[in-house]
Amino acid sequence: MNATSFRGEPRRRGPAWDIAVVGGGMVGAAAALALARAGFATALLEAREPSPWSVEQEVDLRVVGLAPSSIALLDGLGVWKAIRDARSGPYAHMHVWDAESGASIHFDAADEGRDLLGYIVENNLVQWRLWNALEAAGVKRLCPAEVKAFDAQDDRIQLELADGQSLAARLLVAADGAGSPLRKLAGIETRGRDYAQRAVVAHVRTERPHQGTAWQRFLPDGPLALLPLADGRSSIVWSLPEEEARRVLALDDDAFMAELGVASDFHLGRIVGTTPRAAFPLKLQLATTYQAERFVLLGDAAHAVHPLAGQGVNLGLRDVAELRDTLVAARDAGRDIAAPHVLRRYARNRRSADTLDALGFDALARIYAWRSPPLVAARGLGVRLIDRLSPLKRRLAGHAAGL
Repeated sequence: MNATSFRGEPRRRGPAWDIAVVGGGMVGAAAALALARAGFATALLEAREPSPWSVEQEVDLRVVGLAPSSIALLDGLGVWKAIRDARSGPYAHMHVWDAESGASIHFDAADEGRDLLGYIVENNLVQWRLWNALEAAGVKRLCPAEVKAFDAQDDRIQLELADGQSLAARLLVAADGAGSPLRKLAGIETRGRDYAQRAVVAHVRTERPHQGTAWQRFLPDGPLALLPLADGRSSIVWSLPEEEARRVLALDDDAFMAELGVASDFHLGRIVGTTPRAAFPLKLQLATTYQAERFVLLGDAAHAVHPLAGQGVNLGLRDVAELRDTLVAARDAGRDIAAPHVLRRYARNRRSADTLDALGFDALARIYAWRSPPLVAARGLGVRLIDRLSPLKRRLAGHAAGL
């Protein structure tokens, strides 16, 4: 086997692959599929094959609220219908209220001329559908595969794998998560802050139906979201300080449901059933640059944001669309798809957009952490004004939708 191809792969001038994507999560798999469907010879490297999804399984505790921009991308890739029809929770309304001031804001899809605001879907369902669409699109799946080193050269980037094999591509795309080993190998630093919080997640049954609405209550310690699942339950994401999260995780089910009912202001009545709980740490993390020589970041490898706005995966899928469009334009103009000025265009556009969103979510988290009565009153006044100012409210809704 030579350094530019795996056994059974045809030889071609230059590298065997146009693009090597590392990371087979939702964003990485979507990137590989989008790039392959755009006509690029694409390989996807992943350390572990995703767990198979089945409708007989319990709903995955990790869910994502897919915005219209993400749905449009997945639909264009030919996987959205299979995701939607398998198990997805559509929602047409979003209601957000402040526990301290009582101020609230309500978003309705009909006000935006749309049927829905989005869908709540299990992470592993999205990943599994994408994973299974790769082979038919011509993506070479290399799994298990782990990149130990890489070296950018004149016309390629050479990857050295843990099993001793090597692979060459014109461009390396790192979609290997918030802890991204490839980002560290590239010498790209990050900035941000640890929220010293954990998001407690579970699926719960409530006394009253969720009404196809995403509910979010801002509490002094952090936001609580109740997201509508397809089976009538709600998925909760409850952001709490570390010590409080550990305490809530240790509660028995009855005590947990009682505390959750109080925290949700019994908006959907009593909590009458729950799954086991889990928790994950929260942090703000932004890469200082999204590019290096023949190398780009996307998804959580580039940005990790607070879950209060539910936009993390949507931002990653917008990265995918931007990268695909940038590379297609370069190829169609006869340029090297990994030329510095080409990658700079992608990096500049997405880092600017992602940074604005991430810092906006961070500012929102800080504002809702205010405890001083005058500041709480000011916050409540601001929320009530936004709810009444239709143009501003529509602009916020459109931005969240990625439109």
